[in-house]
Amino acid sequence: MYAIKTAVSDTKARTWTFARQKTMYGGKRVAKGDTIFVFASENEGGTGLVAKGVVTSAVPVPRKAGIERQTPRVSIVVRGIALAKRRLGRQELKRFTNWTDGRPETELNFKFYRQATDKIVGISAAAEAFLQGCFEKTDS
Repeated sequence: MYAIKTAVSDTKARTWTFARQKTMYGGKRVAKGDTIFVFASENEGGTGLVAKGVVTSAVPVPRKAGIERQTPRVSIVVRGIALAKRRLGRQELKRFTNWTDGRPETELNFKFYRQATDKIVGISAAAEAFLQGCFEKTDS
């Protein structure tokens, strides 16, 4: 399970292309078919969680020659499957700062806002379950 925080120009689009995204906390393993939660970066004028989607393409960006330390980057295409029904962003998560409390809110705050750079991150099952609560329940 993954989440991405980046500039999102159209929060209600059916698909998004996110080129050359930084990855952290296991985000470099994102692959076609994975579920991903899309956060519109507040650094870019966004409001936080906007959608849930499925990765339809994931291509690692080749490393540049001659540079020793490089953050892995991936270009992905995401097909939106649901829009968030409640707000969840920096403002809602900033009070969760006890990095060892095991709460999903704290995990998201740590991974997205402790270092404010935009990125793709891997998330735990607890964080995934918490984020599912931001979407309307549907009958399967």
